[in-house]
Amino acid sequence: MPQPNAVKCLVVDDEPRLRRVLVRLLEGEGFTCAEAGSGVEALEMMQQDPVPLVISDLRMPQMDGVTLLRGLLAKWPDTAVLVVTAVAEVESAVACLQLGALDYVAKPFHLDEVRARVMQALDKRRLILENRMYHQQLEDRVQEQARRIEELSLERLQALVHFLEEKDTYLRGHSVRVANYALAIARGMSLPPAALDMIALGAELHDIGKIGVRESVLHKPGKLSEAEYRHIMEHPVIGARVLAPLMRDAPAALAIVRSHHERLDGKGFPDGLKGKEVAIEVRVVTVADSFDAMTSVRPYRPALLVPKALQELEDGKAVQFDPEVVQAFLAAFPDKAALPVATPEVQPLHLPIAPLEARRG
Repeated sequence: MPQPNAVKCLVVDDEPRLRRVLVRLLEGEGFTCAEAGSGVEALEMMQQDPVPLVISDLRMPQMDGVTLLRGLLAKWPDTAVLVVTAVAEVESAVACLQLGALDYVAKPFHLDEVRARVMQALDKRRLILENRMYHQQLEDRVQEQARRIEELSLERLQALVHFLEEKDTYLRGHSVRVANYALAIARGMSLPPAALDMIALGAELHDIGKIGVRESVLHKPGKLSEAEYRHIMEHPVIGARVLAPLMRDAPAALAIVRSHHERLDGKGFPDGLKGKEVAIEVRVVTVADSFDAMTSVRPYRPALLVPKALQELEDGKAVQFDPEVVQAFLAAFPDKAALPVATPEVQPLHLPIAPLEARRG
């Protein structure tokens, strides 16, 4: 027989004599007992001091045992509940088992039977809790392994981005500089840490879709034809499609990849989003991406001088760029002589840590 080790118990019965009989029995077995004369009183006592074991009569005034059982399990689902019932009410007791009671005792009861049923109920409760904990720990391990696989995939994609940039003199360091500009803007706008995480992730991977663009188009020294322009502008959709399986918990980062060529006036790509339809994280990266692109050499043009690039940002306010984001960029880099920034060192990317409950959902 398991030892209760001073397990707390609440005995609920409107008849004081029966309550005392049960309390004496349980205290003799080492339980610490409290008494309630009604279901209403029992719920109030549980609110103040929840206990793992409740023994309740089935037929009581004010609130019967069935209603008490429902109330207990709704608020304290790990409570072991035993119902005490007359022989004629066994069907009601069975109904209580279906509702979640762990056992019942029929009156008139024998003390040895009560003792055995209580111990069995506590054993059931322990097994239920251990089984739940085992499954939760198992699921946590599975989630952690899945997350590690996602992280490894992300590392490979990050390496792929930088490999593509290393092959292209014109794009070398572009992604990490965009991330650097974007984070400076976001911090200046006092965006929350979660948004900073999304911006860091999305900004560095924003051009991953260029793996699906022909190199002859990417490196073309002259003006692109209309067909070539449409082809190169497919890269946001390609990138979002590549990253979608990894970005379940990072929708804002995925939006950056898909939407960094959207404009406030609705004339951007690929979805023609307008105004606030473009997420703030995207609007931040759009300014950062545009400035770095303008101040970098491209196959079809030399780099713009910093004053000219800044003027382009000013001219694009409320048309292509969010005015608040442009102002935050200017405030973040007051020393124009320090622009464009040097390419920072590449840092490992990390997926946001979502609560496991949310991931299970």
